[in-house]
Amino acid sequence: MNHSLPQPVSVAALYRFTSFVDCASMRAALESVCREQGVCGTLLLAPEGINGTIAGPSRRIGRVLDHIRGLPDCADLEVKLSSAATMPFHRMKVRIKREIVTMGEPGIDPRVSAGTYVEAPEWNALISDPDTIVIDTRNDYEVAVGSFEGAIDPKITSFRDFPAWFRRERERLLSNSSRPKVVMFCTGGIRCEKSTAFLRQEGVEEVYHLKGGILKYLETIPKGASLWRGECFVFDQRVTIGHDLAPGTHALCHACRRPLSEQDLASSLYEPGVSCGACHCERTDEQRASYRERHRQESLAAAQGRAHVGDARLAPPTGRAGK
Repeated sequence: MNHSLPQPVSVAALYRFTSFVDCASMRAALESVCREQGVCGTLLLAPEGINGTIAGPSRRIGRVLDHIRGLPDCADLEVKLSSAATMPFHRMKVRIKREIVTMGEPGIDPRVSAGTYVEAPEWNALISDPDTIVIDTRNDYEVAVGSFEGAIDPKITSFRDFPAWFRRERERLLSNSSRPKVVMFCTGGIRCEKSTAFLRQEGVEEVYHLKGGILKYLETIPKGASLWRGECFVFDQRVTIGHDLAPGTHALCHACRRPLSEQDLASSLYEPGVSCGACHCERTDEQRASYRERHRQESLAAAQGRAHVGDARLAPPTGRAGK
């Protein structure tokens, strides 16, 4: 065996709704462990729990996960593991937030009011029932690259917009049934745990969500039996993944953070690091000039084998809640 060959990077996506009292002290200890192990990514701490994605060598990721499982009520933490050929992050950030996934609705507690879990093997039958209302709780740019066959796209730009969308569309969605059955899904499960809790608070009784999210489904269900169409957007430099969690075909616009297909890359408005067809009209000439200079500096740093401090390729999508 050739031990000089590079090993795949382990990528761990995780979340846990629980009650944290002292996030500040947790943050310091968690950040210290991550840096000691050379692990990169982003972890969010809030009074309602923990959420994030980290990457690094498998054993080092394991040590960080051991630390997280030692936090209050985190012993049963579920983690979605996948691999990447290269490190998808180049920094480690542990941040304290008001919510681990921002909905902005007071009183939502997924620990006590989330919907019923549905395991991946049972998912196909549930969403194939014509009386089932299937809702994709992700953002519009995520849905654009893939979703389940027949799912409703709320066309939201932020998870914070989901409650207003549901309240606006509630009558149209639910009026055809005296006891509507609603199922929802997202990338890793965190958004649908919170959205199912929200629907139950709104008085919807039969609410279900995909356990482990799209990631677990793509890992578990063979492609030939799958009802998933397209690829799944992920919040790191892999951009998208497919069945068996294999790397997808999309690139990323480093100006607006949207995923780009091969057709998008062929657009006359696409300029690496500067603009794509979707964001060109959203930016001024001055902004594009600034992006162009940033991209030049990043390319120069990469050629010299060093990281650029302001590298847009290393930053998470601005203002976009994930998982």
